[in-house]
Amino acid sequence: MRASLVFMSMPLGEAVTVEEAGIWDAEAIAQVAAATFPLACPPGAADDDIADFIERTLSAEKFAEYLSSPERIVLEARADGEIVGYLMAVDAAPNDPGIDAVITARPAIEISKLYVVPGHHGAGVSAALMDAILARAAALGRAGLWLGVNQENTRARRFYEKHGFSVVGTRTFAVGTQTHDDFVMQRPV
Repeated sequence: MRASLVFMSMPLGEAVTVEEAGIWDAEAIAQVAAATFPLACPPGAADDDIADFIERTLSAEKFAEYLSSPERIVLEARADGEIVGYLMAVDAAPNDPGIDAVITARPAIEISKLYVVPGHHGAGVSAALMDAILARAAALGRAGLWLGVNQENTRARRFYEKHGFSVVGTRTFAVGTQTHDDFVMQRPV
């Protein structure tokens, strides 16, 4: 079932629609992922490692798998018919025992990815995606949301803090051959 939320973004005055993505969106979301993932990487991340991560984790084939998984929620944000952002969530307990130990709002959904293409930053697209996953989590009876965010990504951290997330721990995140430090953040639904 595809649920939609229409959001009128203020700075650009464009209508942004958020809805659940379908398998037919795999290629388009993979293109958005390839364009946006490098923007969230720390400055020292190697281009080869970023390219490897995109190829292994953010390809159209991988998104087809994600979109077919009952544990994944993939939301797309569209403006003027084009996908301008997406959010992928995992509705399952954390696999990492260290993360599992710090998540207190249970059951919780992990926000695995939340990205918006340049040119739409600051236009309310991220907020619309966040509102949509909060509504979905509440409808599913989940108690909280959690995520990992690179410690050097201050813009993303500020966004999450503005939306009620707080730091509850740390983790490492591998991108190719490099390991980066993330904050683990959570918020109640």
